[in-house]
Amino acid sequence: MTAPLVLEPSQTADACVIWLHGLGADQHDFEPVAQLLQRHLKRCRFVLPQAPTRPVTINGGWAMPSWYDILAMSPARAIDRSQLEASAESVMCLVEAQRDQGIDPRRIILAGFSQGGAVVLHAAFLRWPGPLGGVLALSTYAPTFPAELLLTDTQRQLPVLCLHGTVDDVVLPSMGQAAFDCLQRAGVPAVWREYRMAHEVCPQQIDDIGQWLQQRLQS
Repeated sequence: MTAPLVLEPSQTADACVIWLHGLGADQHDFEPVAQLLQRHLKRCRFVLPQAPTRPVTINGGWAMPSWYDILAMSPARAIDRSQLEASAESVMCLVEAQRDQGIDPRRIILAGFSQGGAVVLHAAFLRWPGPLGGVLALSTYAPTFPAELLLTDTQRQLPVLCLHGTVDDVVLPSMGQAAFDCLQRAGVPAVWREYRMAHEVCPQQIDDIGQWLQQRLQS
């Protein structure tokens, strides 16, 4: 397994963002964004893991970086849940590694784009038992969420920022909205923001992410 890309801050780290890329991308995909955000988050480490390369059914079986296989797109997106579970487990190992290095889990943010977002939502709300600093869910969905999330008091307090493009034709806005609605019904302090963009990241979104992170991680 490829080691995560670790971007150390300009000052001693006391917070961390673990950021998962999307299908077919790699750990360098959000490196420029992380470097930009670190200009204002001078004590925040960014950890950018790499998904395994494996065949993806909906892409004709071509091998590419993928957190889990997508078996079908409709009527409901079918996935290899065991692979998603394994990816979520790897995220929890990264959280534990940061905790062992002295970072309080309440100052660890899980972030993910598209497939990566599905993994961090699963890890944060269906697997990780303790506190976290929050979740950034970019252009993503929650294929493993049940109709009703049964959460602990700790999980229910976890802030989530959901960001989605209004013309996203890869992960439809309705899929992201469904995940957001599920979190809200469970009492999670989730915020929904949308942008006039497709399946991508835009400057205004990065600004909003920076402000959200600063509110939670500034020492």
